[in-house]
Amino acid sequence: MRVVLQRVTQGDVQIDGKVVGKTGPGYVALVGFTHTDGEQQIDELINKIIHLRVFSDEEGAMNRSLLDIGGSILSISQFTLYASTKKGRRPSFVDAMKPEQATKLYDLFNQKLREQNIPVETGVFGADMKVTLTNDGPVTILLESRENE
Repeated sequence: MRVVLQRVTQGDVQIDGKVVGKTGPGYVALVGFTHTDGEQQIDELINKIIHLRVFSDEEGAMNRSLLDIGGSILSISQFTLYASTKKGRRPSFVDAMKPEQATKLYDLFNQKLREQNIPVETGVFGADMKVTLTNDGPVTILLESRENE
């Protein structure tokens, strides 16, 4: 499982010109799954996401978590996080989980975030989306789960 976290002051996702999800201060999270991912990887990364200390305290040091600031998440499914560009000029997506399985894990990921009292809005899995954000810092962090054990 891979998640690209972007610390934002605001973000939104549009489909056909209509805003379908938005966030205030918090994260835009681009979320991708590979074939071996499951609930264990989701739990691991959710724990990291909600406790990662990348928000500024009173002195301007990155010392606060998403929970500390009462932030929210705009979660966007992103199978292209598993693109391989090792051969040729066209990316291969063979490492990305098939949509039927990935949809279920993506929904579980968002549900588990909400169970941690994190406000979560989303795009639409598999849709052609336009994501707009104001990256704060900028701070962008790539998170990857450990291999299945």
